[in-house]
Amino acid sequence: MSSTPRQYWSLTKPRVVALIVFTAIVGMFLAVPGLPPLKESVIGFIGIWLAASSAAAINQLLDSRIDAKMARTSWRPIVVGQISPARALAFALALGALSMILLVAFVNTITALLTFASLIGYAVVYTVFLKRATPQNIVIGGIAGAAPPLLGWSAVTGMHGDWDWAHALLLVLIIFVWTPPHFWALAIFRRDDYARALVPMLPVTHGVQYTRVQILIYTVLLVAVSVLPWVANMSGLFYLGGALVLGIGFLVHAWKLMDPPDELYAMKVFRYSIVYLMALFAFLMVDHWILPWLAPAAASGLERIG
Repeated sequence: MSSTPRQYWSLTKPRVVALIVFTAIVGMFLAVPGLPPLKESVIGFIGIWLAASSAAAINQLLDSRIDAKMARTSWRPIVVGQISPARALAFALALGALSMILLVAFVNTITALLTFASLIGYAVVYTVFLKRATPQNIVIGGIAGAAPPLLGWSAVTGMHGDWDWAHALLLVLIIFVWTPPHFWALAIFRRDDYARALVPMLPVTHGVQYTRVQILIYTVLLVAVSVLPWVANMSGLFYLGGALVLGIGFLVHAWKLMDPPDELYAMKVFRYSIVYLMALFAFLMVDHWILPWLAPAAASGLERIG
């Protein structure tokens, strides 16, 4: 069976990668006042996207045995034979190599190194070892998945003195704490799949109720962490208000999950978590860049009217 571009596209997990790259873009905008430099932003975006797509393809290649046993992933192109393992590996390596070439040649070496470390962390350390070894796989492996804002930040600042590591790492911390409640909600709904595939996800090893408690604890922690950009003077009241509203919504979902109305409610929490992260980072970007840009324009308009 011949492979099509659409099948190779699905190998890159485009929806997951889109969220990853979005947080990297926000990292770029927050790293500097005004607009980030065009060349580093565009090529950095492409390089990070290629690396994330490479990691996703490697993940599907290494997880094909597990994917075949799970209803959620049994349709993937390697599992159903649309793409051979050899072609999937060549495709993933080509994406990864192109990513590194672009980042080293046109962005900076530190971004290339951080991106490569993130790729290896997810595609190899998490997929090969952590996922099969411990129910804390998502927590430990979440470090690699939380890196994109740091990658975007480093792409436009490099090793220069204005690179504020603390602010960049705050963005990483938000995603790191967000990952467990996000993924454990899905794991609750898909726990039979994980049990059948012998993957020690938390609902399988410790039970659903224990996992619900952990989701609630991490959600409380997430709300606290989401306020830190405001505490650190990285953002203003606009972001703070948005973060608190989104956080209250997440807490309500996590609380209701303790005694859910039906089995599908875990998926509702999972979907809300995606909206939460996208909106939270959108609030960060609006607060940091768009509002300061609009304020002088609005003041000028009022002055003309006066």
